[in-house]
Amino acid sequence: MTLTLGHFLSLGAILFALSVIGIFLNRKNLIVLLMAIELMLLAVNTNFVAFSHYLGDMHGQIFVFFILTVAAAESAIGLAILVLLFRTRSSINVDELNTLKG
Repeated sequence: MTLTLGHFLSLGAILFALSVIGIFLNRKNLIVLLMAIELMLLAVNTNFVAFSHYLGDMHGQIFVFFILTVAAAESAIGLAILVLLFRTRSSINVDELNTLKG
């Protein structure tokens, strides 16, 4: 059995749907929300790589490289902000973080 484009697109759709469900079901914990957003980005990247491979074009894979770079920086900054919030409030519950005004 060979893997076709439909298999990879189905995997990307399943990962994307799981991340959307994770965002809607868990609105309490910020770490789980960040993980769901990262899973969503990886689902989109899977589709980019699949289309790039099956079309014989490297532009999709280069685009994925830049997306992963920005996502890693975003995760590092997001986790740093969460560590600061946890140190000041002793919780990362979304309901308790309603006073984040500048």
